[in-house]
Amino acid sequence: MRNELTFLLGGLGALTLQGCKAPKPQSDQVAHPNVIYVFPDQYRNQAMEFWGQEGFRQRVNFRNDPVHTPNLNQFARQSVVLTSAMSNCPLSSPHRGILLTGMYPNKSGVPLNCNASRPISSLREDAECVGDVFSKAGYDCAYFGKLHVDFPTPNDPQRPGQYVEDRVPAWDAYTPKERRHGFNYWYSYGTFDVHKDPHYWDTEGRRHDPKQWSPLHEADKVVSYLKNEGNVRDPQKPFFIMVGMNPPHSPYRSLDDCMEEDFNLYKDQPLDSLLVRPNADPTMKKAESARYYFASVTGVDRAFGRILSALKELGLEENTIVVFSSDHGETMCSQRTDDPKNSPYSESMNVPFLVRYPEKIQPRVDDLMLSSPDIMPTLLGLAGLGDSIPAEVQGRDYAPLFFDENADVVRPSGALYIQNMDGEKDAEGLVRTYFPSARGFKSARYTLALYIDRKEHKLVKSLLFDDANDPYQMHNLPLSEHADVVKDLCAEMGKTLKEIDDPWYRDRILSDMIPYEE
Repeated sequence: MRNELTFLLGGLGALTLQGCKAPKPQSDQVAHPNVIYVFPDQYRNQAMEFWGQEGFRQRVNFRNDPVHTPNLNQFARQSVVLTSAMSNCPLSSPHRGILLTGMYPNKSGVPLNCNASRPISSLREDAECVGDVFSKAGYDCAYFGKLHVDFPTPNDPQRPGQYVEDRVPAWDAYTPKERRHGFNYWYSYGTFDVHKDPHYWDTEGRRHDPKQWSPLHEADKVVSYLKNEGNVRDPQKPFFIMVGMNPPHSPYRSLDDCMEEDFNLYKDQPLDSLLVRPNADPTMKKAESARYYFASVTGVDRAFGRILSALKELGLEENTIVVFSSDHGETMCSQRTDDPKNSPYSESMNVPFLVRYPEKIQPRVDDLMLSSPDIMPTLLGLAGLGDSIPAEVQGRDYAPLFFDENADVVRPSGALYIQNMDGEKDAEGLVRTYFPSARGFKSARYTLALYIDRKEHKLVKSLLFDDANDPYQMHNLPLSEHADVVKDLCAEMGKTLKEIDDPWYRDRILSDMIPYEE
């Protein structure tokens, strides 16, 4: 599933700020580019201001949120911007497992959100992850922020034999060195939703409590790493950085969750001027959260801007690939659901995906329907490491399409939708299996999702939307009245489920609708 095309790319830029350790001259061998992947949690594609601006609004059929994102606005005009990147299993841990391994949840080891009651859900230790590949290719690899792919165990470095939190079940986790998959620099945690009182464990397992809004703190730590303060990286090596910011993930209820200067931009605006999408209900109890969510979006934009400014000041901008994305979206009162994610709605599945590589890729907007498993191999392809994509990876390398929109690469016909829930529990109440509750397929025009019951695996609910004529998915179409559309979507879904060896394929679920053998 990988393209064999390899790109030999330019050398590393020199560090220029005073007080930074200057890199030694590069060897004669052509160096690979630096790569920075920034992915705030629960950041929906619609929450970017540039979608309402000239050159962008003509490429989408939705109205963007009225947010202030000046750094992303500028970044978008320097990048390839995807309109239709999809989070196939729009939930934090499953997406991160996919992101790191290039494999769907049934293969990554992470089918459910990770906590201490779900030993079934934990990143496979034997998987060759994106950090492993970059590390083997000679990169210094650094991870900052939220990870949330480990089954929490009683391994607190400061309290041996105990979990890192006293909540039952524990959600937060410490990741020991042997489970960091190639990341030699570490400043991370499992999951912890107190945005102004975050904590992190560093490379040596020391805990840090900075008392600072987490995206800004993480941006400062990334800048310090870029400056090589404390000689934390080898300046002769390229670097691969992942930054997992938590906001705009919930909570988004008060000034404890965002920066006041950002909240002030939205605090006096009527809710119906913030929730501008016709499928959003401003009378819902959650509606007041929009101000805090948008404030967090603006704060993340500012933190992202700090990283971009540092790259430029340090002379690293030209030879650094920068990607901005997210693990899933946020429904924010659309469809009258309180669940911000884990659904096939566009606000949940459609995520940002912007890639900047100065002079190597030309800025444009593209409708490539990139799926979560495609991100890992595409990152490797962009960095000239397409021949190092592990054979087990299920995603595809679409790097050629970023370099040339007319590249001879078959574009995907759509994206799979996956929803899993807890399965059987043992005598101790621990989840030992998962239930594949729903599967679906999103094409360029339609969204289909099929839900089954636990006992007999029969169809109990369906969603079918004509996204071209109903972009806000307000009219659920009866399957029986659109038989030809359903047949085509089920054929594509069955083909993909078979290809990835999904439980629906193995158990031939809804085989009267889905032609698995074609």
